[in-house]
Amino acid sequence: MKITLLGTGTSQGIPQIACDCKVCMSENPKDNRLRSSIMIEVDNQTLVVDTGPDFRTQMLREKVKKVDAILFTHEHKDHIAGLDDVRAFNHKWKMDMQVFSTERVKQALKREFHYVFSGNDLPGIPKININIISNQPFYINKTEIIPIEVMHHKLSVLGFRINNFAYVTDVSFISGKEKEKLKNLDVLILDSLRKKEHLSHFNLEQSLSLINEVNPKKSYLTHISHLMGREEDVLKELPENVQLAFDGQKIFM
Repeated sequence: MKITLLGTGTSQGIPQIACDCKVCMSENPKDNRLRSSIMIEVDNQTLVVDTGPDFRTQMLREKVKKVDAILFTHEHKDHIAGLDDVRAFNHKWKMDMQVFSTERVKQALKREFHYVFSGNDLPGIPKININIISNQPFYINKTEIIPIEVMHHKLSVLGFRINNFAYVTDVSFISGKEKEKLKNLDVLILDSLRKKEHLSHFNLEQSLSLINEVNPKKSYLTHISHLMGREEDVLKELPENVQLAFDGQKIFM
């Protein structure tokens, strides 16, 4: 299995518009962060989790030729706004894009991309097929996906586990039952917005506390804002088995 960090930034990305802080002005490319998304290559298929506003840029940067399915964690714009660009894959492969989401996210997609569901079979609109999922294991072809339900303030969000890998973003609370799904991991990619506490995201202290509790072999922090600090400075504060993820990073398992 190969995981590519397509984006590791929060909803505004880094650099943030009109900001001249030391992180946004950093010349270190690891401090430049597109909106959070990952690509998973497993069992001879390519899965993408979330299509944010930077989806097109991410696909071009990684030279992606085919995506077999898209999984959505939740319906916030920084996680769905790029869905229209799947039409490039529709045109190339003459196939609908398989999308996996909860019923609530499906309804949000129908609002945000109403023309996709209008019934007008125009050649310029994306072709998607939505598969409804819940907090129950499901399969994409022969790959088992285990959802992990967390809370993003008052909004339910799904993380996903595949084999000994898990991805959990936009989380401020996770129940003991769902934490059990994060045990015995080789790799955990986890939300960590900034150092100061936040209403709807883990801060650095909370992320490290969960990592210490579930004890994965290796952890990568994502959905990072400019308020976290420069990558080179934050790394000095982290345990040996934890690092800030960066855009374009590849993890092989």
